[in-house]
Order: sequence, then structure tokens, then C-alpha cells
Amino acid sequence: MRTVGLFEAKQRLSELVDEAARGQTVGISRRGTLTAILAPAPRAPQRPLDEVFTSLRGSLSLGRGVTMKDLIEDGRRL
Repeated sequence: MRTVGLFEAKQRLSELVDEAARGQTVGISRRGTLTAILAPAPRAPQRPLDEVFTSLRGSLSLGRGVTMKDLIEDGRRL
């Protein structure tokens, strides 16, 4: 882990965030004492979009004979 002073971190925050996005961890110190750590955010597993829509389509209960197509057509009329 690389450590930078607070003043340098303020001056180069954009660069440090880019480094964290690439997986590097950066320590930030104040008066020589480590006070914060800038680390990559955890990545959530992503599902393919078509899989999300397929799972939603099966779980929607529209009731009263309303179909998904009806709702889409109503939305287009607005």
C-alpha cells in the first residue's frame, strides 16, 4: 500500500481515485499518522439484462386480465 500525505491527497484526489478503481489501495496520512485508506469499492455480481427481465416477467401479477402488452401500449399513449 502506498501512503500519501493529506495535502498531496487533496491535490491529486482524482488520480488517487483512478488508482483505487484499478485495484490499488492508497493510505492517507496526517502529520505522519495513517488516518484513512482509499480502497477499491466492492463489485456486485451483475446479471445479464435479459435474465433480469425474464425473471421479472414471470413474477409480475397484473391481475384483472391486464397484460404486459396493454401496459406498454398505455405508456406509449402518454
